[in-house]
Amino acid sequence: MTKFVFFFLALGLQGQTDPWSNVLSPSRGTSWSTAGVTGGIPANRTQCGETIAPYNGSATPINNALAACGPEQYVLLGAGTFHLSSGILISSHNNVTIRGSGSNETFLVFSGSNPCQGIIADICVASSDVNWKGQPSNGAVAWTAGYAKGTTTITLAAVPNLVVGHPIILDQQDDDKDDGSVLVCSSNTSPICSLQGNSGGAQRSGRNQVQIVTVTSCNGVTIAGAACSGANVKVGITTGLDMPNWKASSAPQAWWASHPVLGVGVESLSVDNSAAEAGDSGLGVGIAFFNALNSWVWGVRDIDSSRSHVQVQYSAHITVRSSYFYLTQNSYDLSYGFECYTGSDNLVENNIFQGVSGPLTINGACSGTVLGYNFDINNYYNGAVGYNNAMSNVHTAGTDSILYEGNIGDQIYGDVFHGTHNFITLFRNYLSGTQPACWRSGSTYQTSVFGPCTSNTTPVYLLSYSRFFNVIGNVLGQTGVQTNYSQIYDNLGSGDSSDGVTVPSDPNVATTLYRWANYDTVDAASRFDSAEVPSKLTGFQAPYSQLVPSSKTLPASFYQTGRPHWWPASKPWPIIGPDVSGGNISGLEGHAYTNPAEDCYLNVMHGPVDGTGPVLSFSAAACY
Repeated sequence: MTKFVFFFLALGLQGQTDPWSNVLSPSRGTSWSTAGVTGGIPANRTQCGETIAPYNGSATPINNALAACGPEQYVLLGAGTFHLSSGILISSHNNVTIRGSGSNETFLVFSGSNPCQGIIADICVASSDVNWKGQPSNGAVAWTAGYAKGTTTITLAAVPNLVVGHPIILDQQDDDKDDGSVLVCSSNTSPICSLQGNSGGAQRSGRNQVQIVTVTSCNGVTIAGAACSGANVKVGITTGLDMPNWKASSAPQAWWASHPVLGVGVESLSVDNSAAEAGDSGLGVGIAFFNALNSWVWGVRDIDSSRSHVQVQYSAHITVRSSYFYLTQNSYDLSYGFECYTGSDNLVENNIFQGVSGPLTINGACSGTVLGYNFDINNYYNGAVGYNNAMSNVHTAGTDSILYEGNIGDQIYGDVFHGTHNFITLFRNYLSGTQPACWRSGSTYQTSVFGPCTSNTTPVYLLSYSRFFNVIGNVLGQTGVQTNYSQIYDNLGSGDSSDGVTVPSDPNVATTLYRWANYDTVDAASRFDSAEVPSKLTGFQAPYSQLVPSSKTLPASFYQTGRPHWWPASKPWPIIGPDVSGGNISGLEGHAYTNPAEDCYLNVMHGPVDGTGPVLSFSAAACY
């Protein structure tokens, strides 16, 4: 499938009825069905050149083979171990795939990385022009009209190097005052809405709200690959705007790469980062996407990265599916599985995270992203004895319109380190609030002693400025861990203090929180409580009121239109929720089944139930 087909498929997705429409207000959700590679990961690419046999040396032969491929082709790496002294780079050549013979057959052991436009990565998928917050390649251009939520037409004052089918980055100035409603702010001075500010993030300074969209038309031109020019140009975009607070008074702007990378896949191989990233001061990434669109990771085992296993920067419609991520070199800070470091409409689905401190870390403005059906175990963190680290931290300003669905893990945590969050939705997840084992002592993973998790055992933990969250159809808690209902959502809207900065408490977190149809282990019942539905919000919050649903019926998914094509035939669908019965996870009265990622870990990989131990063999083909 070419980039041109991707483009026209994207056009056809507009106007569909969202599967959540009967239970979630349009003002509080977005069209998550469009997340990930538009049209899906293509399966019909043809091999380019001869299969490359294992060797020792630089990655240059692999890089050259990729550069020689035409569109819709792949380079095949043979079975065996490649010892690579430099990183793989895919840049300025689109619609190609690097494919191994299987993640338990093709092993890439790196002793050197690629600079990757400043990221440092063993496999780098990046635009040839840098285009980052410090130096946008084109812009920033004034965005002068078209701000309504859902709109698919905007007006730009100028369009240098704009191409139909390419992504553009939209942002605007942060809010300088708080009216109690939608707030985008990262300041740790005045106003104080974070502990540390966000100067190290990927967003431009003071412009934390970001959405990356794809150009569908420009000055009436709709042919993918066509350039356009002019002033005050109407630009068609997909998807529509996620947030309701874009406005002229916040000086919205657009900027973009001249040469984004399109349609690149990384498939069916194992990556060992332990030697390549040992001296990179905690910055190294296993697989990086930078100014990329419609690209993916599938069937990959990634081992011992320094900072994150997969990092997305200034990229949209990236799919990370059916992969296994094991350990990082840092167990205290900067230890991530999937790290969204600014991106939109990405899909992270059906992955296993073992021994990773922060499996799903939202570390930048990441609108419209879906985190679905992932499984985490032993989120290794040695910063505090018995501390249960979260499956996912909503960690920075500009994080909005994210969907968590079908995940099996311990906790979703809206923290206050780098700013505010809005309109995050949790649907049909099982969040226990704890893990089988937490760190008790030891200086390395291999020498650590693990034992009971004794702190931070709240399934849904939302501190100040985590507003307009939707928690629907989940199963929450673990019998004997939480002893009263408040501990399921402990410390709602609480502030925090660090290094002389105090973030105040925020009563609007609880006021705007929507809870419906969640089963919890404290009550051993599902709650359909109209008092937990923010149906009568007033003032500036009023547009985001949520009507009490007229029935207890829930859709199977908020982003899938049916059972996913990769879903095992023998597995029930849906697997988690108050309407599910016969589930195989004990202590939940049958309301939750293990998801396919957990089944793979336990039944095929034979992973230990507490998540400790060495890296495991993994094959997506054997599991799914």
